[in-house]
Amino acid sequence: MAPARTPHLRRIPLHFSLFLALLHIFHLCHGEEQVPLILWTSEGQSAPPAGHIVEQQQLSSYLEKVLNVGPKNVVLFLQDKMSIEDFTMYGGAFGNKQDSVYPNLESALRSSSSVLVLPSVSWPSSNAVLAQIQDHLETSPLYMDPETLSQLRLNASSPALLVFRLSYGNGADLLSAKDILSENDEVIGQVMSIMKTQAVPFTAVYTALRPSRVTAAAAWEVGVGGGRSLLQARHRERERERERQRKEGEKTCILLWAKGLSVSILRSGRWEEHDLTPSTFGEGVSPKLHGSSCDRSRARLVLNYENVLDHRSFKLIFGMSQRHYKVSARRWFTLDVVELEYDGTKATFNGSRHIYAPAEYSYRCESVTNYRWPLLVPRSSKDPANQWRVSFQDIQIQAFNVSGRDFSYASDCAGFFSPGIWMGLMTSLLMVLVLTYGVHMIMQLRTMDRFDDPKGPAISVPQTE
Repeated sequence: MAPARTPHLRRIPLHFSLFLALLHIFHLCHGEEQVPLILWTSEGQSAPPAGHIVEQQQLSSYLEKVLNVGPKNVVLFLQDKMSIEDFTMYGGAFGNKQDSVYPNLESALRSSSSVLVLPSVSWPSSNAVLAQIQDHLETSPLYMDPETLSQLRLNASSPALLVFRLSYGNGADLLSAKDILSENDEVIGQVMSIMKTQAVPFTAVYTALRPSRVTAAAAWEVGVGGGRSLLQARHRERERERERQRKEGEKTCILLWAKGLSVSILRSGRWEEHDLTPSTFGEGVSPKLHGSSCDRSRARLVLNYENVLDHRSFKLIFGMSQRHYKVSARRWFTLDVVELEYDGTKATFNGSRHIYAPAEYSYRCESVTNYRWPLLVPRSSKDPANQWRVSFQDIQIQAFNVSGRDFSYASDCAGFFSPGIWMGLMTSLLMVLVLTYGVHMIMQLRTMDRFDDPKGPAISVPQTE
């Protein structure tokens, strides 16, 4: 919890960049890896003293206070990397306001009733912000972009966690980093404009997964310690880089779940089936994933098995990719291929024609097979895939924009007009036609205008009438 003497949150003044520059001085003195966090909402909170490093427990307390009394619609701007130096270098902190790359962010902070600025949040704590907000709101995150947000209608009574992933420069080219930060600020401005038009109260958070600069402590030691400190600083920097690469290698980037996975092969005129579900899912099961890989545009999930249908080595491979489509003006991911690799032979099924979803979503389908309402098709008529059957029951998969171990919003393969719906519509249409014909026939009946009296003379109707 924050100390009792912490000041109450107040409106950010016009000298926002200078304020961050002063906090940067405290940040250097700690020599640790931190990430800034900026939060603005309609409710006030208390902020820690300048120079204080916020750990995970204290950050969770701040977020809990904000989300308990503030709006339940949370907009999270999650940048790949960010440090307080990004604000001091590119935020016009020393009077050059025309060079600032954060005009939209500063405008949003000035127009907000209350702002919480945490310039030094420990790196593991900032990496857990999404999970903490998700646990508190009890809702799955929606990975958005300004175009999709404009089509979404929010409700103040139901919580929503909208995540906007922002990239960062490669670190080698300062101009490219500045340009990318400026583009990120444009995204923030677009999102803020859309949220204002919807007139729904919201809480906005701007932070990053990890720091963009981790040599602040090394630079401080070099300035005061001489050559030996320089060697120590370089050694620490290499150790931190190796540790960061190790953590990134352990980061989850592909999610897969299915109620059933099975494969069958045609031998001697009959199908032999093998169920892969027990060796893939369940408690205490750790599937072998060596050979898997993922990046921003491609992902490859390799499930390694042994002794499947008399094959000593057997691999089930999912190959996925994502790219931007100009027609829809958004990014989509597709399940390009499903491969069965066994004893040096490879059977390949194409799935990109039927299995796809927006890049921010996961894909879910009740049944994915190559033989019953097939979504998977053998690559060619001569491919060994023609001798195989694959069946995935109630499958859900996501390979991009993965955060933690929870799926994003699912894009279901079932269209609105399923076979059952079509049968119901046709039956209803047939009944309506029969009813319409019957009503029409009844309306055509005419009552006679003359009646024969049995006690009187017969009615004679001349032919001239």
